Amino acid sequence: MAAANAPIAMREALTLTSLGIAPQFVTFTHVTMESEKYICVRETSPQNSVVIIDMAMPMQPLRRPITADSALMNPNTRILALKAQIPGTTQDHLQIFNIEAKTKIKSHQMPEQVVFWKWITPKLLGLVTQTSVYHWSIEGDSEPTKMFDRTANLANNQIINYRCDPAEKWLVLIGIAPGAPERPQLVKGNMQLFSVDQQRSQALEAHAASFATFKVVGNENPSTLICFASKTTNAGQITSKLHVIELGAQPGKPGFSKKQADLFFPPDFQDDFPVAMQVSQKYGLIYVITKLGLLFVYDLETAAAVYRNRISPDPIFLTAESSSTGGFYAINRRGQVLHATVNDATVVPFVSGQLNNLELAVNLAKRANLPGAENLVVQRFQELFAQTKYKEAAELAAESPQGLLRTPETVAKFQSVPVQAGQTPPLLQYFGTLLTRGKLNAFESLELSRLVVNQNKKNLLENWLAEDKLECSEELGDLVKTVDNDLALKIYIKARATPKVVAAFAERREFDKILIYSKQVGYTPDYLFLLQTILRTDPQGAVNFALMMSQMEGGCPVDYNTITDLFLQRNMIREATAFLLDVLKPNLPEHAFLQTKVLEINLVTYPNVADAILANGMFSHYDRPRIAQLCEKAGLYLRALQHYAELPDIKRAIVNTHAIEPQALVEFFGTLSREWALECMKDLLLVNLRGNLQIVVQAAKEYSEQLGVDACIKLFEQFKSYEGLYFFLGSYLSSSEDPEIHFKYIEAAARTGQIKEVERVTRESNFYDAEKTKNFLMEAKLPDARPLINVCDRFGFVPDLTHYLYTNNMLRYIEGYVQKVVVFRLSVNLGAVPQYAEYENGESRERSFGSGPVT
Repeated sequence: MAAANAPIAMREALTLTSLGIAPQFVTFTHVTMESEKYICVRETSPQNSVVIIDMAMPMQPLRRPITADSALMNPNTRILALKAQIPGTTQDHLQIFNIEAKTKIKSHQMPEQVVFWKWITPKLLGLVTQTSVYHWSIEGDSEPTKMFDRTANLANNQIINYRCDPAEKWLVLIGIAPGAPERPQLVKGNMQLFSVDQQRSQALEAHAASFATFKVVGNENPSTLICFASKTTNAGQITSKLHVIELGAQPGKPGFSKKQADLFFPPDFQDDFPVAMQVSQKYGLIYVITKLGLLFVYDLETAAAVYRNRISPDPIFLTAESSSTGGFYAINRRGQVLHATVNDATVVPFVSGQLNNLELAVNLAKRANLPGAENLVVQRFQELFAQTKYKEAAELAAESPQGLLRTPETVAKFQSVPVQAGQTPPLLQYFGTLLTRGKLNAFESLELSRLVVNQNKKNLLENWLAEDKLECSEELGDLVKTVDNDLALKIYIKARATPKVVAAFAERREFDKILIYSKQVGYTPDYLFLLQTILRTDPQGAVNFALMMSQMEGGCPVDYNTITDLFLQRNMIREATAFLLDVLKPNLPEHAFLQTKVLEINLVTYPNVADAILANGMFSHYDRPRIAQLCEKAGLYLRALQHYAELPDIKRAIVNTHAIEPQALVEFFGTLSREWALECMKDLLLVNLRGNLQIVVQAAKEYSEQLGVDACIKLFEQFKSYEGLYFFLGSYLSSSEDPEIHFKYIEAAARTGQIKEVERVTRESNFYDAEKTKNFLMEAKLPDARPLINVCDRFGFVPDLTHYLYTNNMLRYIEGYVQKVVVFRLSVNLGAVPQYAEYENGESRERSFGSGPVT
């Protein structure tokens, strides 16, 4: 048979000699291979060293100067175990090192010599002495633990292997010894099988052995199997056998039936014998390798022979499982490291064609998901279906290689079967069988889910999803969404139906999760569409989502203006405002348009909001003339004034004092130039003298220094506003020595009826023009003559006063003046004249001038 069509493919992975390893070190005592990852070679010349070959990079071996009797690399990690005999004793010193960390993990001094050792798990070393077997864990600080004593059949044997099953409940020790006298060339093989639970051993004849697990139909728990090969002679007859036996049968459960098969050695290989056995769990095959390079391949389930061939012309002394490929490695005396693998494309056709074992071909194809048995599987399925053996047909379809029968057509075939009352529908039988085998594909998951949704059995869906029995798809999520949104979201996430996941998060208002999820899966959602979707049902949620987008790394994926327009199209002024106020906080020049926009929309609809925004002073790049106009239209005249830059605009807006807070308007005048301020004050008085007078007065008083007192006086005089003058000059009078200002104040007070103030100033002020004031008061003809009396009395105009009072028939003021003023002066001149004092205190003098008009 051509090698290309052989069911087993062989290749040379490397040769040890090509790595500089001398041929004398290519032996069982110098080379170890505990797994497919590492080979370890112990050299004793020209110097003691250990060579570690990493099979991932075999051409870069690691050589370290180490003296040891044996070296073992851990099956999984870069941990090295070393054994060396203590000189002058029969004791061995054991050490375990972490090569990468360059640290010692632990060490132990064995009281007896270790004749064989092996990593039986990544955490456990098996140590075999002349009499016993120990286990030593690399974890903690525990010492080796004795497991069992060697049986008598292994006395004086060379131990060549030691193994445990995956559960560490069964142990097997293999040794070889010289052949019988009648046939010394045929080496004897001996085996000790030990049960950890029962603490019992069984001695058997075998050259090679291995553990395996196998799932028997009807038993959910896998069975533990021991496979061993033997070659014995009895009365000159040679018997070569392979045995497969279940260990620890499970009560009440279907068990594995014991199997055995012959090992057919060619005539030239009668003295050859098995030296190694590996079991491929991936393919369910047993590999038996002999010393002279023969390879026997058997089916694990049936012990049926599959293949035999010589794979090496040189003796093989070491093998290791290749778990990643389902094959094995073998090392021969020439230093070749051979790699054997199953040829996926040819093994099933080989079994069905060359061996004519159709059942094995189908089983092998199902077990390892291999091509080559399609026609056989389909034919058998149709036969079972025609025989109404739906359960068997379902099992065959469930196990069909490469999902050959896991199709919509198969589902439709089961659906088409009429269901008898009280019977389980064949379709449910089919799905039930699939569920026991593993995970359903997308179509199967959808169809089964449709059944349970229609039956309102959502809990089944939840259980299957939790057990990872269903393949999630977008279609499945759509189906489940009709009954459970939360469950549908989980399905969408597993199915990586990213748009549906994003939509689901949006529906749940979990907008932050949209951004997190999209970043995790590298997805760019249609953010504009998402925002539009959210807007329809959740305006505030839309604002939150828009704000989250604005904070995304790399910038907002949707233009701010576009987002704003989406809100405005739905008349969502408040939402648009909330969004813009947040994103425009940095107050950047490039956002001038948006600053203008947010002010515009609020000035038109919610002027009070716009007023608050402007009062906050957070923007400085918007279109000020445009906003000024809108402020004026909205009745926000003060804001308009603050934004206008032309005098006509200011004059037009400022006259709306009914809508402007007076103090704010007064403060506004402080921002204007002298000329503009006076112009605006003039307009205020022109439009509404009475209504605006106090504002103008306050402004004049507040900014008199900038505006000029004379200008302010002139302004009030222009409108003949003596009231304005009175209030304006009243605040200025105490600090002024200008006779004209004092006179004008007296005049304004007189013309506004503030007689008491006229009396006070004429009596107290030293700065007014006496002559001018006297003449004014005489012309004014005030009803109260006291101001005139003050001026005339103080400045020597008594004759004029007397004439005025007499002419205007104000005799009582003459009497009062004489009684009060003149007598007072006489008292000052006369000093303490008794008669004057009596006069001053008399009852006829008790009425005073200062208390009012004389009656």
